[in-house]
Amino acid sequence: MEAKAVRPSDLGIPDSFPLPKRKERAGFVGFGEVNTPRDIVERLCGEARARLEKLGLQLVWTAPVSDDPDGRDVARARRELAADDFDVLVACVSGWIPSHAIIGVVDAFRHKPMILWGLTGWEEGGRWVTTAGQAGTTAIRRTMEEMGYRFKYVFDTMNGGRCEYGILSFARAAQAAGRLRGARIGSMGYRDMHLYATLHDGVSLRAKVGPEVEVFDMLEIERLMKALDPAQVASEVAAARSRWTFESPARDETVARAVRLYLAVRRKIEERGYEAVSLVDVDGVKKFFGFPPAAAFMLLHDEAGVCTIPENDIMGAVSQLIVRYLTGQAAPYLEFYEFLERGVLLGVPDYVPSEAVDGPVIVRPAEFGGLGEGLMNVSRLKTGTVTICRLFRSTGRYGLHAAVGEARTPRRWEEAGWKPPAPRLPGLEVDIGRPIAEFAGNVAGQHYILAYGDISGQLRDICALLGMEFVA
Repeated sequence: MEAKAVRPSDLGIPDSFPLPKRKERAGFVGFGEVNTPRDIVERLCGEARARLEKLGLQLVWTAPVSDDPDGRDVARARRELAADDFDVLVACVSGWIPSHAIIGVVDAFRHKPMILWGLTGWEEGGRWVTTAGQAGTTAIRRTMEEMGYRFKYVFDTMNGGRCEYGILSFARAAQAAGRLRGARIGSMGYRDMHLYATLHDGVSLRAKVGPEVEVFDMLEIERLMKALDPAQVASEVAAARSRWTFESPARDETVARAVRLYLAVRRKIEERGYEAVSLVDVDGVKKFFGFPPAAAFMLLHDEAGVCTIPENDIMGAVSQLIVRYLTGQAAPYLEFYEFLERGVLLGVPDYVPSEAVDGPVIVRPAEFGGLGEGLMNVSRLKTGTVTICRLFRSTGRYGLHAAVGEARTPRRWEEAGWKPPAPRLPGLEVDIGRPIAEFAGNVAGQHYILAYGDISGQLRDICALLGMEFVA
């Protein structure tokens, strides 16, 4: 008999919270006073471990630690936890414990994100039995703060309140923050259209957020395109034609140009290990190659498995990596077309990854602004609860602006300037549930990154870990 799928709500987690595709690894150590019966401490800590495993966390754990006079438990826990690696350390306080025992273990891992978790007691024979877990956590919370630990404080409550959501959110944020450190983003060209909002400061971005940005030249890509094997190009053209639904016929050369750009950039991605890439679009591919890069972006996103965004938008690319590391999703970019009374009309004039498409991926040849024929994606986007967000830098500090809303298929609309009949651009109307002025007053650029589900909790957590401001 097949096991029933676990829904987030079964674990006390909102259904709009996307469950992980990549397992987070957590170190786990429980604490209980030497005078508390050992069997109680082991039972409470064992139950807590089982709850984390049910969340899907991979645990590196050690037996509960007491404040034994010789410090044997502290030394043993440090040694056993150090033998493996993990994204976040969970200090689980089952009852009262002198603070030095906790610090004796966790300080060896002060470079790691931590969770301070206070357990609650239980009901027995018509009375509540407690080991005073919150005495232990409240005795040390501020100390951990003053010692500079990056941690989240969570606790269960007597009325049955549980903290799985907070633990999973922070564990995921901890893993994402670790993956950002040293992630590589490739940018073909720099500052498309002389835009300001897409600019980045490489030193502070590397130091405070983590990714390394590498700029490469169009000339390198042009040479790679010219050196491609025609048989490989033809094979990829055939594969693309079978993968997409064409709204109107497209010439083989139209598809082939996109394929050549895709294959050349993919070679660069594989050579340098990029996890996100942006291309100079209007002032580069369109101007010098004579076609829009939309279809190449689609192939890079779907086949090379990297995040993509046009116009040398590095801040948008980092936002994409944050969303992808937190959710495992494709993290498409959308841009603002109109503001509504309590929401926004978002759309793109080029492409979206197939993961965000509701139904078949529909493409069509199109011309815009006197360019040669190119392919663009005109697919319908998935709807539902969404989060939109963007990284920004202001007065030397980094922050993330985000909003959660309900996305629906937009009314009929078109962008002026397209050769008639104008294409139906992929888009969403997102109701953010509050006056648009509250959101617009903090908007950080024209490109925002889309995540399906409410990921505001994880975004808050990763901002806290990275010392960034969270603006909602």
